[in-house]
Amino acid sequence: MRTATLGPAERGEALARMAERELDILVVGAGVVGAGTALDAATRGLTTGLVEARDWAAGTSSRSSKLIHGGLRYLEMLDFALVREALKERGLLLERLAPHLVKPVPFLYPLQHRGWERFYAGSGVALYDAMSVSSGHGRGLPTHRHLTRKRALQVAPALKKDALVGALQYYDAQMDDARYVTTLVRTAAAYGADVANRARVVGFLREGERVVGARVKDLEQGGEFEVRARQIVNATGVWTDDTQQLIAERGQFHVRASKGIHLVVPKDRIHSTTGLILRTEKSVLFVIPWGRHWIIGTTDTDWDLDKAHPAASSADIDYLLEHVNEVLAVPLTRDDVQGVYAGLRPLLAGESDATSKLSREHTVAHPVPGLVVVAGGKYTTYRVMAKDAVDEAVHGLAQRVAECVTEDVPLVGAEGYRALWNGRAQMAQRTGLHVARVEHLLNRYGSMVDEVLDLVTADPKLGEPLGGAEDYLRAEVVYATSHEGARHLDDVLTRRTRISIETFDRGTRSAREAAELMAGVLGWDRSQIEKEVEHYEKRVEAERESQRQPDDQTADAARLGAPEVQPL
Repeated sequence: MRTATLGPAERGEALARMAERELDILVVGAGVVGAGTALDAATRGLTTGLVEARDWAAGTSSRSSKLIHGGLRYLEMLDFALVREALKERGLLLERLAPHLVKPVPFLYPLQHRGWERFYAGSGVALYDAMSVSSGHGRGLPTHRHLTRKRALQVAPALKKDALVGALQYYDAQMDDARYVTTLVRTAAAYGADVANRARVVGFLREGERVVGARVKDLEQGGEFEVRARQIVNATGVWTDDTQQLIAERGQFHVRASKGIHLVVPKDRIHSTTGLILRTEKSVLFVIPWGRHWIIGTTDTDWDLDKAHPAASSADIDYLLEHVNEVLAVPLTRDDVQGVYAGLRPLLAGESDATSKLSREHTVAHPVPGLVVVAGGKYTTYRVMAKDAVDEAVHGLAQRVAECVTEDVPLVGAEGYRALWNGRAQMAQRTGLHVARVEHLLNRYGSMVDEVLDLVTADPKLGEPLGGAEDYLRAEVVYATSHEGARHLDDVLTRRTRISIETFDRGTRSAREAAELMAGVLGWDRSQIEKEVEHYEKRVEAERESQRQPDDQTADAARLGAPEVQPL
């Protein structure tokens, strides 16, 4: 299938088209649910628009644990329907929809009690595997296995000998969440959706009770314009209540934010061939393989401060280090931490519920004619949420509309990926790149890899690694800007790549070179390059300062010390 280019010219054209005609569906918010909703609507033959105030996945959808999983702990809560649904989606993503982006990942669960715990946990994991296979999409992952303590320590030598009496190993899946959303947006655009980031909804258009469109502010070029649509879908996650207030309508449910933070440490700090899942007094703790790094997370605390930039405090970081060090033979210290990121889960709640008791189920509502709200849920089940949102919107269109087809719509880059993967040695030989570099590119772009390599053919200097971030080619910075909608340096270093959490300097050494590469595509002059670099450096320093603060309030105040590069 053809792919969609999301460069600056295409953005301008998409905004112009949205302003010129009435759409069937306008989706507000380009996290995973909003992007999935735009794809669902477009592939049903509906004229579709998607607008996002910041960048694709700039909120929750770029700050998750980066897991595609059924949720073992929901099984323990006896929420079988949610687990079954998530396991089916996991299988679809691995096998059909995004094999280039979603990969199997092993986890070791250390057992600390003899006898009963192996039976209890083993029964749960066996049921997990059985539910996966029964979904019809679970045969791509190995089944669980029981390990003795000796075998577990061979698989994960980093563990203390007295931290376990044995172990279970099972499989789930993972992805780069921000890259996944970017690919979803491009897929929606390839099927005809008009998409634009840095386009903020500042109000809704009303005709009597009915919502008939939105007022959109272009944060890049300036100015406001109207987008008329027969149905609008509010998919703004933790901002759901704020968006609803634009029509003075809170709706039938309330969304609370729960903060989860993650640490990133180098691969050599934890000697293991498998991820780990550990039980804490509140939830579970994951140690997740992430390329040449590990991701350690997460926390679960109520958050009612700034939603755009949730801050990790010193107490949050200490909590994770303390719990992971309970099982590690060589403890981690603050000096081992390369990156820290914090995200907010959008949880459905009554007015007084604690976040630990809130639901990961999703809800779709039609609070006023012309406006659908979708909220809650978990990353893995985004496609089901999108389907439910579009189904609800279709009720208001008063016409016959095709059923959802996204179960059979691979994302751009998926088609032909396996054949290219099988031929990666030949691709390495042909391009002069190391086979490990080719694998890196294939697992980020799939069959769109040729579009990246074409840039290198046109300018061989783009085939060199980016200074300060050897894992990424200079061409990837240009491609992020010309094809993937990156508008600012932060978009590239934080979401199109993961340089901001994968390097000890948090990307500051790469910032100037990356900005100069972006300038050629976006037409930046020297002053804009300086502005982008300065903003990024201030953002990093504000984050570092927030992570030295003792609590949420002081951490939030420190993080807000960095201004937005483009004020909202």
